[in-house]
Amino acid sequence: MKYGESTFDIIYLLFAAVMGISILKNSKDKVGKLMGVAILILGGGDAFHLVPRVLNYFVDGDFNMWLGIGKFVTSITMTVFYVFMYYIWLGAYGKSENKTLTFSVYALAAIRIALCLFPQNGWLENESSVAWGIIRNIPFVALGALIIALFFKDRKQVPSLSFVWLLVTLSFLFYIPVAVFASLLPILGMLMLPKTVCYMILFWVFCRYAQATK
Repeated sequence: MKYGESTFDIIYLLFAAVMGISILKNSKDKVGKLMGVAILILGGGDAFHLVPRVLNYFVDGDFNMWLGIGKFVTSITMTVFYVFMYYIWLGAYGKSENKTLTFSVYALAAIRIALCLFPQNGWLENESSVAWGIIRNIPFVALGALIIALFFKDRKQVPSLSFVWLLVTLSFLFYIPVAVFASLLPILGMLMLPKTVCYMILFWVFCRYAQATK
């Protein structure tokens, strides 16, 4: 299992880096640039958790604290990623910025990040209670639901982005049980694999969009 999971994690991180840099390098429009940066933010944040996870399999030592810190960093960068998703939606679909909608996105992101800063999350011990797993994810799920609704509403307008809403929905469905209950049932951690696959497909979708708009 350690070889399979570690190989998958490394492939994902490399894939995110290659896709993000490639889109940034080849895109000339603002939306493509946002997509490239968003991918690098998400992949870079995930590296803080996945690299210690891989090292934990092959290097003697206590990586518990680093795994917890990695989860904290990932929690922040995932939140920032969905703020970028909002601006990607605005640009890709030619929308005018709505102040109420923008405020909602930033408010949910700020509340989520603030909740992640509470010591009750137990990041340094890599131990989090179910209660805090639920509390800190309420605004995050609300932010995700908002992004899903926006992309779903306009799914037919840009064919290359028509399934973004579905990929985000699936990623949350795989993520929520892990974020909330993995401390009680570690086997749920396996759901992070299909969640990561959803992200990789999303990166590919972004790449297709960027190529089509060069």
